[in-house]
Amino acid sequence: MHYSTKKWTMLIIVAALLLTCMPPQVKAAGPGVSARAAILMEQESGRILYARDEHRPMRIASITKIMTAILAIESGKLSDRVTVSERATRTEGSSLYLKPGEHISLNDLVYGLMLRSGNDSAVAIAEYVGGSLDGFVYMMNQKAREIGMKNTLFRNPHGLDDHDDHYSSAYDMALLTRYAMENERFREISSSVIYRSPQEGEKWERVWRNKNKMLKIYPYSTGGKTGYTKLAKRTLVSTAKKDGMGLIAVTLNDPNDWEDHAAMFNWGYRTFKLTTLVKKGVVDGIKLKAYENKIEAARDLNYPLMKGEKRGIQRSVNLYQPPKGGKWKKGAVPKPIGKMKVILGGQIIGNLPLYYEGKGLVKEDRSIWNVFKQMVASLFAISGGAHHG
Repeated sequence: MHYSTKKWTMLIIVAALLLTCMPPQVKAAGPGVSARAAILMEQESGRILYARDEHRPMRIASITKIMTAILAIESGKLSDRVTVSERATRTEGSSLYLKPGEHISLNDLVYGLMLRSGNDSAVAIAEYVGGSLDGFVYMMNQKAREIGMKNTLFRNPHGLDDHDDHYSSAYDMALLTRYAMENERFREISSSVIYRSPQEGEKWERVWRNKNKMLKIYPYSTGGKTGYTKLAKRTLVSTAKKDGMGLIAVTLNDPNDWEDHAAMFNWGYRTFKLTTLVKKGVVDGIKLKAYENKIEAARDLNYPLMKGEKRGIQRSVNLYQPPKGGKWKKGAVPKPIGKMKVILGGQIIGNLPLYYEGKGLVKEDRSIWNVFKQMVASLFAISGGAHHG
């Protein structure tokens, strides 16, 4: 079905469903942290709740392995058996004590990577998934660009200080963790306290306990990754979830990271509340007779708000102009029929597809860059006079 811009002009219904006043300047004292760089981000929305020098490129040590892990998981080869190279076993630093020529599943290598921070595991993963260390590093940087990590350059899969230009930022690492946490297998591995790996040729298993103490000391912890080198100092990524709100904390060069992460999480849960701004289903407030009680949001929109911020929320609905008589012919309803923008402080915080009587309602791809592409596309398709084919 084809809708030309001449036949179907755009009708912009600006529905001030919540008052159009500017949001109040709500301020809250942030948590005190001793890190050189830090950030606290809400998982679902990506909203930055607190930050300090978050875009500064810095050494990141073993939190590099979050990228190594998610690439291994996304390779679809976790059940494969990997032959460990001599080069992998010679990697310095924290180790799983792998043996040259031994066979171990890629899945177990990822567990060892995340729980025990095995540098030998990182190299074994890189060689298998990327075909070579250089090939895997290329994959790491390609993925970083896709996610939007603008202040990041990976030079190895483990984070050792063997290159002066291996770096990232607190913000970029939060973006990476937000992306990785959308993957169920990554969440499972990251949250594991202990894992047992069968060892080829031995009767006893390798037993790995997670180095991430947040899983023990913070009741709402859901995972993360530790890091340390002499040059990077202590780095830490951790995640938590309470009352439905997931948080991501990142600190770089932080001598008190355990205490700081707990303080950041407590401050975040005390200061912000995950609020449903739009509910899936019929959209209220649309007065056009042809569309009244017939336009539906494809999903809920939840967003973390401080006290007083909800008064500043604005919503606008953009819809295709209905045909004469107000009734669409069978099969002619645009899918979606429009978009809803949710705005706070002059910034779009949500962009939801709308459907006519739920027709065409599908399960959305909620990956970070797909949501971004939808938002960009909607600006052209909805505001600029859409052309559908």
